[in-house]
Amino acid sequence: MLEKVEILPAQDQWLQPGDRLQVRVKAQPGAQVTVLGGKLLVELLPAQAQGQRGVYQISYVVQPTDTLGSAAGGRALKILASAPDGRRDSLLTAQTVRFLNPNQPLLARTRGPLAYLNYGLGEDRLGGAKMGYLDSLVLLHVTGRVGEQYRVRLAENQTAWAPLETVRLLPAGGWVPQSLTGSWSVSGDAQFDYVRVPLQERLPYRSQLLLEPTRLVVDVFGATSNTNWITQRAGLREITNVSYEQPQTDVFRLVINLQHAQNWGYVIGYQGNTLVIKVRRPPAKLALRGLTVAVDAGHGGDNHGAVGASGVKEKDLTLLMAQKLRTALEAEGATVLMTRDADVSLGNDVRILRLRQALPHLLVSLHVNSAGSAEAKGTATFYRYVAFRPLSTALYNEMLKTGLNGWGNVGAFNFGLNGPTEFPNALVETAFVSNPDDEKRLVNPAFQQQIAERIIEGLKQFLKSTRRPGLRGWLSKEAAEQ
Repeated sequence: MLEKVEILPAQDQWLQPGDRLQVRVKAQPGAQVTVLGGKLLVELLPAQAQGQRGVYQISYVVQPTDTLGSAAGGRALKILASAPDGRRDSLLTAQTVRFLNPNQPLLARTRGPLAYLNYGLGEDRLGGAKMGYLDSLVLLHVTGRVGEQYRVRLAENQTAWAPLETVRLLPAGGWVPQSLTGSWSVSGDAQFDYVRVPLQERLPYRSQLLLEPTRLVVDVFGATSNTNWITQRAGLREITNVSYEQPQTDVFRLVINLQHAQNWGYVIGYQGNTLVIKVRRPPAKLALRGLTVAVDAGHGGDNHGAVGASGVKEKDLTLLMAQKLRTALEAEGATVLMTRDADVSLGNDVRILRLRQALPHLLVSLHVNSAGSAEAKGTATFYRYVAFRPLSTALYNEMLKTGLNGWGNVGAFNFGLNGPTEFPNALVETAFVSNPDDEKRLVNPAFQQQIAERIIEGLKQFLKSTRRPGLRGWLSKEAAEQ
């Protein structure tokens, strides 16, 4: 009688009271179908099930008294069906379910240098939409699991999702993440301005760099204010003011006002249990000479990227353009950091870690685009954070001068190399290798050189825009003329 049973979403799940368990069954019409020791599934009308008969569903709210035994990894659910003529059948789900006990909190700590949180369970070729990176050893309260992601509680009515490979579960018996804040300090040295907030535990956080006015906002989840003073020491050059809010009892919000309209990046992490926010200062001279510019040639090695009708590979085109860009940048007096300078396999995680270690002033990542239709053509730039949009805008405006069609300047781009907050960054999709006209241009060395020259001009325009007189009055006349 039972043809098919599935849990939705069709992945192993850990649920707690209040969560919904969704089960769908295909069985003989007119049967009685149950789960969890007698919970009845509803037989849908054919109009509700795309014309099919014998489709049963339940959306069951997990109760505190529900149990599936002590299996740590969960158990398959047993579906029972009985027909009017007395026949019976049973079938196990392919997925497993575990009911968590809210009185025994399940805790985990982040691990590795690239731990991160996702907003939800959505997925595409770029992965889930990322909330942001976290430092290692941050304590998380796990309240569920779907497939390869743990659900974590950040604050009242605020959750996120952590990939399994970025955290390790802790033994039972711990307390949920919470802390009072201490009195904090603000100081500067030769390279950064610092904000240091003492906590009793490494708590999760989320940051946003906002504009008009330029300010860095950091939410620390599980923290409650016990800050009685904020010491602002001498030596500050980028931070103009700091304050805090308590928007809800378990969210502590730092508001860091910045001097310059264009921010040059920031780093958040822990020293012990002290949250440290490092705000970068603008370069001494806002010109290419003396700057360190990272150039990323997309793909490489066994990652060919897009392939044109002629067989040309994205990995080869990006490397050729990156090498020409490096030569042009060095001619301008810049120091160039190449993520790869040969046809080698290099994952984005490795590139990000190297870039974080090197801390360039800027990053430009080079790619070629592709689409299912040969009609798509043109150039595009991509950024993730609105504070770094001026860089991608300047590059886009210059790329249009190559004669390529405009595809657009795309924001909130969930690509790995647009993720770091440590330096302004942008990705340039130079042209569509899937378009015959664009492909002819891309394989032409003269056009590759033109792209390098336009990117140089885009960087110059970006730098020029950051030193305009009148931007908060922060530049001297001499600096504005450099």
